[in-house]
This record gives sequence, C-alpha cells and structure tokens, in this order.
Amino acid sequence: MKESIYTIPLMDAFKADDECPFCYIERNLEQHAIRFALGSGASYMEDDVRARTDQVGFCRHHYKMMFDYGNRLGSALILSTHFKKLNEELEEQIRHFVPGKSSMLRRMKKSSPDTALPKTSIGIWIAEKESRCYVCDHIHENYGRYVDTFFELYLNSPEFLELFKHSKGFCLHHFSHLVETAQDKLNDKQKSDFYPLLFDLMKQNMKRLEEEVTWFTEKYDYRNKDKDWGNSRDSVQRCMQKDRGGYPADPAFVSDR
Repeated sequence: MKESIYTIPLMDAFKADDECPFCYIERNLEQHAIRFALGSGASYMEDDVRARTDQVGFCRHHYKMMFDYGNRLGSALILSTHFKKLNEELEEQIRHFVPGKSSMLRRMKKSSPDTALPKTSIGIWIAEKESRCYVCDHIHENYGRYVDTFFELYLNSPEFLELFKHSKGFCLHHFSHLVETAQDKLNDKQKSDFYPLLFDLMKQNMKRLEEEVTWFTEKYDYRNKDKDWGNSRDSVQRCMQKDRGGYPADPAFVSDR
C-alpha cells in the first residue's frame, strides 16, 4: 500500500513493544506540540501560532507540561498576549452579564459545580474555554488519522497484521476507539475476523498484567523474597496505563537546550 506520513510512525509504535501503541502515538504528538510551541525553533514568535494560542490557550495538564519544559520566557510571551485577549473577552462577558432568576428549590439543592451544566453566560463562556487547548487540539486533529491508518494497514499490509497479532493490545481507552471505528471501516466479513482477533489479544494481555501485578504483591511475602521478579517490577505503572491510558511513570518532559 502507499505510505503516508502516518504509516511509519504507526509501524514504529507497534514495534516499540508498548502496552498500547496509541498511547505511544499520543505521547509523541503531545511532546511534538510542546516542543513546537516552546522549542528552539521559537514557533511562539510566529504570528499564526500566537494567534492560535491566544484564542484557545492550554488545559491544566499541558500548562504543567509547559512549565516543566523549562522555557519560561517562551511561556511568558505566549501568556502575555493570551491574557490580553482573555481580559478583553472577560470584560465583555462581565459587561453583558445578567444573573438568572432565583428559586427556593435551587437554593436548597446541594451544589455540584463540577458536574452541573453552566446556567450563566459566564459559565458557558468559561466551559467553552476549558474545552479547548492548543496541545489537545493538535493531538485530536492527528489522532483520528492514525486510527484510519491502522485499519488501512490492517487490511493491506501483511507485515503490519503480524505486528498487530503479536502486540500487547491496547489500553481500554484506545481499545474502545478501535471497537467503535471498526463498525464503519470494515465490512461484515472483515468484522468477523477482526473482532475475535482484537478481543483475544485484549483478554490475553489484560490477564497477563493481572498476573504480573499480583506477583508484584506476592514478592513482598518473605517466602518469595529470593524468587525472580519476572516482568512484575514495572507492572504497577503498566497496569495504570492499560486501565486509563498514558504513562504515569514518565519523567517530566523538558527542553534539551
């Protein structure tokens, strides 16, 4: 099949022997976006990049990554123009704010601001802000193309099919994406082959991790202190990844300058 800019990174992710190749892809996309925004290329000085970061900002997680990355001046330059735009919008929101009508029932209800839908114009405005992030947007814009490429390679590349069959499966988050996307990407015959293969792969590797982390706990029994750890030493972080995705044991991503 014809290669695309997504083919080689996806093949590399499956060759990495990771608990989830799509976590591997997402980490690369995330680090690329941070490096692009704050790295030695000084992309934060480009007008189009600054316009984007001014508009959407960053989520809590990626602000932390930016801080850890180490380019304080670059972050400050991004934040200086972002806050100028943010304050202009805040001023406009406050100027037009009108509180809603009160009711006895609402005053008696227990507050749950994290789960309740916003009831005010300012709440809606902030919810829209919190739904966007320069780095998250970069990941989302590219991730779907990698999922599409997965199915193209699955159907057309014998080499990739073997990598898939001998992989460690996926985290549950990305597993669900493959299950859902296959509904549209595969015909009935292809689904009858794909789903059993995927499900067997997941069951085997979820069971493997259960056994590894269980052995990790049993190694703390004095009777097992001289026995081999096997593959259990890093089973805690790999189980966390398998359950929710990501890399809980990763060190901070920092500038190489």
